[in-house]
Amino acid sequence: MSLSPVEEHRKAAESLVVRFCAVVTSDAVYEGRRRDEVTPLIASLVTEAGHILINAVIVPNKHEEIRKAVTMATKECDVVIVTGGTGISRKDLSVDVVKELCVKDLPGFGELFRYLTFTRYGTAAMATRAFACATGSALVFVTPGSKDAVNMALNELILPEVKHLIYEIRKS
Repeated sequence: MSLSPVEEHRKAAESLVVRFCAVVTSDAVYEGRRRDEVTPLIASLVTEAGHILINAVIVPNKHEEIRKAVTMATKECDVVIVTGGTGISRKDLSVDVVKELCVKDLPGFGELFRYLTFTRYGTAAMATRAFACATGSALVFVTPGSKDAVNMALNELILPEVKHLIYEIRKS
């Protein structure tokens, strides 16, 4: 029995170790008014999956700060997780900034993230602009900043498919 193309790619990608970076966008965390609970969660989940968290930074909700951090991260990592800034308030800039850096969108990530959010929280899911794209040599995923959202995004969407996605980027 032959493997499907997806199964072939997943098999070819089995041995990949993916380098992750995290960019936490939060004024409260940046200013020290709230503790960063997301970076330790990302580090734990990524490490448990056999990958490496290379770097993590905390930035305020400012366009240039986010852009600089994400740009730097895409130069050293295969995958950048940006947390926060996915809502609809004026301060929610992460998705808009990341879109400026994209070469190809991955619309399925946002669609699946909103579906999973809907199954847990109902119609509030429409308020998230969770987003993913390829910047050329790296993948960038923008998730809400809550621990629950980051946990769901990593465990249910990103980590199960990340080796295959990085394989696809590298083979082109």
